[in-house]
Amino acid sequence: MGEARGMVGDIEKMIAVGLVWGATNAIMRRGALIWDHALKSSSSSKPPRHCTTLPQRCLFSLGNWLKLLSIWQYTIPFLINLSASATFFAILSDAPISLVVPVTNATTFAATAVFGMLLGEETHVPRALYGKLFLRSLVQTTHPGKSCTNFSSNKNILNGFLTTMVKYSLCMTYSSLGKI
Repeated sequence: MGEARGMVGDIEKMIAVGLVWGATNAIMRRGALIWDHALKSSSSSKPPRHCTTLPQRCLFSLGNWLKLLSIWQYTIPFLINLSASATFFAILSDAPISLVVPVTNATTFAATAVFGMLLGEETHVPRALYGKLFLRSLVQTTHPGKSCTNFSSNKNILNGFLTTMVKYSLCMTYSSLGKI
């Protein structure tokens, strides 16, 4: 009973990490677009002709990377994303990697699509939905009889979450097509 209760807590952490990663992925993409626009509009977006040696090219790339980090719309979500990564590694110390990685990645995949849509990005919803269903089936097939959907009183926590995400994705698909 204690082990199942601990695993349910781990599953909630996995889902939380996936949600944070998904949200910050979508927001970091916005920051990266700002950076890309700034690079294209500046004269220093391409290495000068005299930048032919490896150390010169590395310094030029380092300068561009530092410009990216100076954009707060990228840096703040990046730091939040890194803190979720630290939580992810802490979860790995208590739960099997064969469960943590698919659950977290499936949640991240769905959350990135949902947050991208909420931020107004053009999202290929059918493709995202197909990927989400594929990841869900992967979690189910890699843990038959031992999956996180079989734990005591909260035995459907992951299944319910994934089903909700799929339903939400379907709803977003139909609303974007003007059918709702």
